[in-house]
Amino acid sequence: MPAREYDMARRSVVVERTRERLIRAARDQFTDRRYADVTLVEIADAAGVTVQTLLNHFGSKEGMLTAAAEVLGTDVDELRGHVEPGDIDGAIAALMRQYEHLGDVNWWFVADSERVPSMVPLLDGARAHQRSWLRETFEPFVPTEEAVRDEVLAALFAAADVGTWKLLRRDLGYTPEATAAVLRRLIVGAWAQGAP
Repeated sequence: MPAREYDMARRSVVVERTRERLIRAARDQFTDRRYADVTLVEIADAAGVTVQTLLNHFGSKEGMLTAAAEVLGTDVDELRGHVEPGDIDGAIAALMRQYEHLGDVNWWFVADSERVPSMVPLLDGARAHQRSWLRETFEPFVPTEEAVRDEVLAALFAAADVGTWKLLRRDLGYTPEATAAVLRRLIVGAWAQGAP
């Protein structure tokens, strides 16, 4: 390989590693504190780069948030793991794993979205992912009739929402076990007949 091609390849690796460090640092900062409390200086310092390097890669704090949110989406999938369709207890355990690790962050995003417009499409994507997961996971219990199906899926969405977890765990002080039990009642109650 000629020296120039080698240098370009090496530079590409360095650039990609810098991006990865920045994204990890941003994820850590945004999961520790609310959006307004995180600074670009802190993210850059945690990644071992300058603020200008951060801006060269992501353009702004909002750009950094968008990149970090993609990683958080992967974290959610890993925390949930695989759940067989119809496995209610497995689904509740998956939701509890996610919310116990990232529920506060999820709720901060919801609360901050009124002041940070770039969070709105991130939340819309997360909600679409949640709806899809619920549809697949609870497919055996969801009616096929369209009008009833939409109502049941909406009830499941409300029962499994991070706001429900936050109400139970943070506002009412329920234990994780008690929260899981209430989520089970709500989820099973989302369909009128045929619940296991």
